Amino acid sequence: MTDRQLSVLVVEDEGSFVEALVVSLEREGFKVRVARDGIQALELFDEFRPDLVLLDLMLPRLPGLDVCRSIRSRSAVPIIILTAKGTEVDTVVGLEVGADDYVTKPFRMRELVARIRAVLRRGAGGIGTGSEVRPEVVSVGDVSLNTSKHEVTVAGSEVKLPLKEFELLELLLVNAGRVLTRDTLIDRVWGPDYVGDTKTLDVHIKRLRSRIDPGASASSLITTIRGLGYRFEMPPRPGS
Repeated sequence: MTDRQLSVLVVEDEGSFVEALVVSLEREGFKVRVARDGIQALELFDEFRPDLVLLDLMLPRLPGLDVCRSIRSRSAVPIIILTAKGTEVDTVVGLEVGADDYVTKPFRMRELVARIRAVLRRGAGGIGTGSEVRPEVVSVGDVSLNTSKHEVTVAGSEVKLPLKEFELLELLLVNAGRVLTRDTLIDRVWGPDYVGDTKTLDVHIKRLRSRIDPGASASSLITTIRGLGYRFEMPPRPGS
């Protein structure tokens, strides 16, 4: 556990909103830098190396979705989207290109801080399997995950996964053949104080499927169990 001050990059161009946000975050003990447009966001990200990014989608010079995509291509740092009501499509796309969570404006500062701390805690502490010893390598069929190296291979080829997808895959692999409810997955990966809906989980599962099982349809490695959750399928036994 580190005592260093955690840092947040706020990417937002609404002046009065930014000022209130910075004051509140600094009061909570975070070190804060602000980018007012998409180009500046990428420049500050490389310079500041924040622990978390709060990202508005409607930005001058470079759209928020492009900023999210660019950051995710080079880093697994947590990204929380700040989105106005009525932009659900953009929010889903944001999750698909790599954001970890989203908060809809207007929001209570207490809710935002809870989301930030939950995301940071999950990133620092892993998926939270209690007192169990986590195996270094988990393999099911052609999919293999190495926790110490943060590596995933499918049929021998490496697949790059952002942090949340990596944590989801680890949890599913460790419990292969068993159904994990949505509540269980959210609790283990986003934390017990997560206050969002299940859309975030569903989008991350969709994205994870596309990376480890491209082109799959009903025969996906990760099966949706309607009304319950998800299950990672065990490979068929030889001769079956």
